[in-house]
Amino acid sequence: MKAIIITQPGPPDVLQLQDRPIPAYHANEVLVKVYAAGINRPDVAQRKGNYPPPASAPQDIPGLEIAGIVTEVGAEITRWKVGGKVCALVIGGGYAEYCSVPEGQCLPIPGNLSFTEAASLPETFFTVWSNVFDRGKLQPGESLLVHGGSSGIGVTAIQMAVALGNTVYTTAGTEEKCKFCENLGAAKAINYKTQNFKDEILKLTNNKGVNVIVDMIGGDYTPLNLQSLADEGRLVMINTMKGKDVNVDLSLVMRKRLDITGSMLRSRDVAFKTAIAGDLEKHIWPLLASGKIKPVICKVFPASEAAEAHRLMESSEHIGKIVLDFS
Repeated sequence: MKAIIITQPGPPDVLQLQDRPIPAYHANEVLVKVYAAGINRPDVAQRKGNYPPPASAPQDIPGLEIAGIVTEVGAEITRWKVGGKVCALVIGGGYAEYCSVPEGQCLPIPGNLSFTEAASLPETFFTVWSNVFDRGKLQPGESLLVHGGSSGIGVTAIQMAVALGNTVYTTAGTEEKCKFCENLGAAKAINYKTQNFKDEILKLTNNKGVNVIVDMIGGDYTPLNLQSLADEGRLVMINTMKGKDVNVDLSLVMRKRLDITGSMLRSRDVAFKTAIAGDLEKHIWPLLASGKIKPVICKVFPASEAAEAHRLMESSEHIGKIVLDFS
């Protein structure tokens, strides 16, 4: 098969299209012919040498989400059949023509979606469900602030939370991105380059703050996040793009009875990811099938142009997901 290989840690050009053996699959796995693979920031970090994959994952083939057709099934498989169309969260190896996946991490592709659209779903949808609704415990009627509203995570969180009855605020870096987020359903998008998001959130909420914040920024956003939370608020960390070392006013945490939590999805076991898949299929997949939630694709690149796709990701100029086409 053809696969995108990280030939050595470095800039986008270290990604090269090479021949590799089709991966083996275990009794509880299916082998998928990949038609499209989503691109995510952890892929960029892995390419740079800053995010080593788990030992059980392919070490030099990145990629955390795929869509395609099942071509082989393991001896213990009960749900999927050869020829079934699936999208899946994978531990790595997604940038390839074939990928093996545990049965429980696959989801059916809604009939109204293409392979490209389906490949844009798993990583962000699993991440948002796990962090916003499981760890963040967002309840109907509560408010959510998600940073990076035009990113894959942001686009997913806005749509998912609005569809489930929440008020969503977000931040973005241009007026175009802010308008896009509001058109997607955000009650207000704050331009972080021209406004202090903490001040704006307190104005918008009559100084009460929001119930949940999902943050991929870290660094100097952290004290502002804590000030933006309502009493009993929950801050959920999923990345630290501006740094992991921060100053926190612990008296504020105690006074407002705040919860600070976070998670990394890739290293979690198959049972954990299978449970998330079940929740998504029950609560979110009907909203995709009805069109109430829609994939947002910025650009699709041929697999051979993976380096260009990574350059776009690193530029942060994109709105929505970036996808590789293996068809």
